[in-house]
Amino acid sequence: MDREIPKKTLQRERRKRWLGYGMAGLLLIGGITWIPSLMQSRVNEKDLLFSVVDRGTLEVSVSASGKIVPAVEEIITSPVSARIVEVYRRSGDSVKAGTPLLKLDLQSTETEYHKQLDEERMKQLQLDQLRMNNETYLGDLAMKVKVQAMKVGRMEADLRNERYLDSLGSGTTDRVRQAELAYNTGCLELEQLRQQYANEQKVKEADLKVKQLELDIFRKSLSETRRTLEDAQLRSPRKAILTSINTQVGSQVAPGSQVAVVSDLSHFRVDGEAAESYSDRIAAGARAMVLVGHDRLEGMVSSVTPLSRDGIMSFTVQLDDSSNRRLRSGLKVDIYVINAVREEALRISNGSFYVGAGEYELFVKEGSGRLVKRKVRLGACSYDQVEVLDGLKEGDCVVVSDMSMYQSRTQIKLNNSSLKISLA
Repeated sequence: MDREIPKKTLQRERRKRWLGYGMAGLLLIGGITWIPSLMQSRVNEKDLLFSVVDRGTLEVSVSASGKIVPAVEEIITSPVSARIVEVYRRSGDSVKAGTPLLKLDLQSTETEYHKQLDEERMKQLQLDQLRMNNETYLGDLAMKVKVQAMKVGRMEADLRNERYLDSLGSGTTDRVRQAELAYNTGCLELEQLRQQYANEQKVKEADLKVKQLELDIFRKSLSETRRTLEDAQLRSPRKAILTSINTQVGSQVAPGSQVAVVSDLSHFRVDGEAAESYSDRIAAGARAMVLVGHDRLEGMVSSVTPLSRDGIMSFTVQLDDSSNRRLRSGLKVDIYVINAVREEALRISNGSFYVGAGEYELFVKEGSGRLVKRKVRLGACSYDQVEVLDGLKEGDCVVVSDMSMYQSRTQIKLNNSSLKISLA
């Protein structure tokens, strides 16, 4: 018959088993935390990208973002309030200059135009009528002047006769005085008529000029209506690609509203944006480098928007090769605007580690088997190089890969393999 195990003995055995489980758990947890530490102490050279510090010319640049847009893009607007009746082209169609795009309902505009034509003819007839009336009135007044001049001539002859008769004793002093009074009165009346004729000429001439000016102003308005009517025949202004068009037949369009956009997709420019803090470093005429994928296109800043919005300033880059095959409308690109050139500068390759001038902790290869962390002070950059101000010397081999997972280490052992070097 088996002996019964004491209760206290069973309790001691259970405590030993639980203690063993706890120790095993601690060892497991410690092993898990120790394995990454062990893994991070070594790295393969082939997994890293190195840059050798050299000395040369550094084109200091400002980084910005941009978008490829057509070099020539023209918005077509409706000059009148009208309804779309027909659509002749679709987005993506290639169009020539003068190609009809849309047909608008222009009946009311045409009616107004014909009404103005009739009004123009009426104003022309009124002007002709005024000119004839003025000529008739001035002609009658000129005739009165001639008649009065003849009367004055006759009065002058009567005065001479009376004076002659008075000298012979056949006349009287009263008759001479009457003849003189009549002659003087006639001269004054003649002078009055001549002055009236001169004044009426000026008045009638001024009235005629006013009417002529009114007609000219109306004709300008008529010409504007004619031009508006011609513009309402919506046609392509140039040979281009129709990139946008309002195809909603029956919809009402307001004056000045956009109905179509034509773009020249054979040539492009770049619309860039940068932080307004770079406003003193981006100016018209500055050279720029545009990265389209792995291709580098050179250009020049052609214009800078004087105002910024939400801390962002805008500018435009005119490309030297504006018809490059890699260019596509709407494509996002990186822009580097060159604002200074530094000779004999220490340089390393630009990489994702660089976020601006300041101090960095970079790993430098020492010997053939280890990387040592070193404090380095970096300055300005170009699109592919960074200036070294302190902490490195020419010939040093620096890791330019992302080393954020090794920041807690001061040294890292290298597993020998082929070395990848980024040339500065």
